[in-house]
Amino acid sequence: MKRQNISSGTPWEKTVGYSRAVRVGDQVVVSGTTASDENGVVQGIGDVYLQSQYIFAKIGRALEQAGASLRDVVRVRMFVVDIGQLGGGRAHGEVFADILPMITLRFANGAIGTIDNSRKAVYGYDQRVEVFGSAGSASSGNWYADA
Repeated sequence: MKRQNISSGTPWEKTVGYSRAVRVGDQVVVSGTTASDENGVVQGIGDVYLQSQYIFAKIGRALEQAGASLRDVVRVRMFVVDIGQLGGGRAHGEVFADILPMITLRFANGAIGTIDNSRKAVYGYDQRVEVFGSAGSASSGNWYADA
């Protein structure tokens, strides 16, 4: 089967050795996604809602590059640092209100971080999102996303 690796351009994708998303056949997997831009700068520090908006847009771009869309998502997992912050749920509702995928909210006991080019931990993330599914499956129902 043909393999397609997709990058969002963040600096540690190459340093750590991973892709934002990988498509093999009709299966697409999106790596855990945080609110960092292509320069590794955390977006929306301290604001789960802004981070979530950024994350869903970033995942949407990766899905489009893989030939899929957020409309194909059937399952979402959200990893949050503070279970009491509802901004992630609000952003999720804005994206998926008409799609209505399954959802699981998970508490990340401790900071959600990543590694920068100098191998130091970078924190400031309040949420992480992952995605898996089948491209073009809005009609077949084979898609799920982990947020």
